[in-house]
Amino acid sequence: MKIHEYQARDLLASYGIPVPAGRMIEKIDDAHTVYKQVTQEAGLSLENGLAVVKAQVHAGGRGKAGFVKLVRSPQEAEDAARFMLSNKMVSVQTGPEGLEVKKLLIAAGVEIAHEYYLAITTDRETRRNTLIASAEGGVEIEKVAAEKPEAILKQPIHPLMGLQPHEARRIAFELGMKGKQVGQAVKIMLALARLFVDKDCSLAEINPLIVTPANESAPDGNVLAIDAKFNFDDNGLSRHKDIQALFDPAEENPQELKAHRFGLSYIKLDGNIGCLVNGAGLAMATMDTIKHHGGEPANFLDVGGSASEEAVTEAFSIILSDQNVNGVLVNIFGGIMDCEVIAKGVVNAARNYKNSDGSTGFKVPLVVRLEGNNSQKGRALLESASDNLPTLQAATDLNDGARKVVAAVG
Repeated sequence: MKIHEYQARDLLASYGIPVPAGRMIEKIDDAHTVYKQVTQEAGLSLENGLAVVKAQVHAGGRGKAGFVKLVRSPQEAEDAARFMLSNKMVSVQTGPEGLEVKKLLIAAGVEIAHEYYLAITTDRETRRNTLIASAEGGVEIEKVAAEKPEAILKQPIHPLMGLQPHEARRIAFELGMKGKQVGQAVKIMLALARLFVDKDCSLAEINPLIVTPANESAPDGNVLAIDAKFNFDDNGLSRHKDIQALFDPAEENPQELKAHRFGLSYIKLDGNIGCLVNGAGLAMATMDTIKHHGGEPANFLDVGGSASEEAVTEAFSIILSDQNVNGVLVNIFGGIMDCEVIAKGVVNAARNYKNSDGSTGFKVPLVVRLEGNNSQKGRALLESASDNLPTLQAATDLNDGARKVVAAVG
């Protein structure tokens, strides 16, 4: 599960990590007032204090897309809010269709002397949570890792003892921090490590972590977190009602949400051949085989090992709601899964599915491969319902099924 930046900042603040004042808005008319609130809290001028307006979406590339704007007056904040809430954001991560922006963060601006990258995630090779840091923050960390791997610092975290202060100090020194910056950075790293474990995170990222210019009250500057990103382990959400409450369904694919309600694992892809499979590994193999025969899968859909007729029927509804789907491959290898249940779900889906012209039944090519538990009964059921399944082709194995569906959709 992901959360928005404004929620991530609140989470950081709850663990004592300093962040600039900020507020979330959903209406253009609120921008004027909130600009004044956040600049006043930060001790900035009410008339020309620096603030930033940021679109709150689960996609990167906001700055390059024009959806992060620096403003210096209530009117500029309102103009930025009007632009962002009235236009879709199109970036390298959204695709050409873009994303509708429904929420904005207005935060007090800060002067930046240096930017750093700081994150904690799980290293699959060492099987440990690992602190990652770089003196080159504010940019694409993947690019830095690829082009300058020496710029990435890593500190494995002991699974029982956690991140130790001396380990955090070493990272701070290696980042080039000095004076009171070191102590501030250590507190932030230790707090982030606690937060990561406490909330069952899979990623806790601060980018950038910044140091402000020196002044009389802070001769070494202040270390602040001005942007953050969190991902949470879905398997741990039952322990965290507070994190569950931060979920924003408007940022998720509606079909993926619908699938989740029926216990289905569904991910939309860009192809035109819908896939209904039992088991994640078999689903991956099915998509690979479709591509091997020159086709493009339109989705990953795993009905699992104990799907009901209702869930299978719903799976077809989800697959065919994608206007790009020109054919469907059902590939079931029944172990726990009963092939007869799958067949009943297919027939029910065909009987209940309504086309745009008001007719019922599938018009797209349908290729079904059933093997394993009750496969003979499942095949017989499909054959007896041929009137409802005029486009049905039976397949003997995965290769045969993939070849037939690719040929059928052209």
